[in-house]
Amino acid sequence: MKPVPDLHLAVFAKPLVPGQVKTRLIPSVGAEGAVRIQRAMLWQTLATAHDVAGGQISLWVADNPDHPTLHPFRDAFAPIMRTQHGHDLGTRMRSAMATLLQENARVLLVGSDCPVLSVNNVREAVAAFDDDRTDAVFIPVEDGGYVLIGLRSWPGRHETVLDAVFNGIPWSTNQVMAQTRLQLVAAGLGWSELPTLWDVDRPEDLQRAEVLGIHDIGYQSVLEKL
Repeated sequence: MKPVPDLHLAVFAKPLVPGQVKTRLIPSVGAEGAVRIQRAMLWQTLATAHDVAGGQISLWVADNPDHPTLHPFRDAFAPIMRTQHGHDLGTRMRSAMATLLQENARVLLVGSDCPVLSVNNVREAVAAFDDDRTDAVFIPVEDGGYVLIGLRSWPGRHETVLDAVFNGIPWSTNQVMAQTRLQLVAAGLGWSELPTLWDVDRPEDLQRAEVLGIHDIGYQSVLEKL
């Protein structure tokens, strides 16, 4: 498929340092195992992003975007490498979105820990903007947050939308999506939600991935490349 025009897709990630990624998985798979799992999911996420947006993708890194562990991703997918700025997830996402909306009509931002996020999911999120009443689009996840947020460029309305979706949210809790909905309603904004997915944070999530064949097939094929 051809890349979607007038779209930029941003991916949030961390350098792949043992002990600093997927820490809740470490008791079951070890620090190196957690890195291998995160590496595979980041590869899959960037591959999906590239399929949808072509060269209009960026990798926003919490810390050093030139970290050696990220060089294989830079070389394979050629994303724009950027640094996350802010004291919490909300301020970091807001900063990235504010920057990208200055130059792009539509921006999607995704995490890198949802192995079931597909090209079709992302294209459906883009299609939600065909309705002019849609200011934002989300793909929720079962833990109460979301794996994808999309915003359109509305001159004169950026601050209203950014405030509604990023300010005053209890990040890293099961109330993220619920509070976001309340704030969108209060701001008089329209949004679209796609079907809920799940991500990998806990040992039981790994077991779920294995049942679906993701860990043994998808992850292993990626790990063989790295």
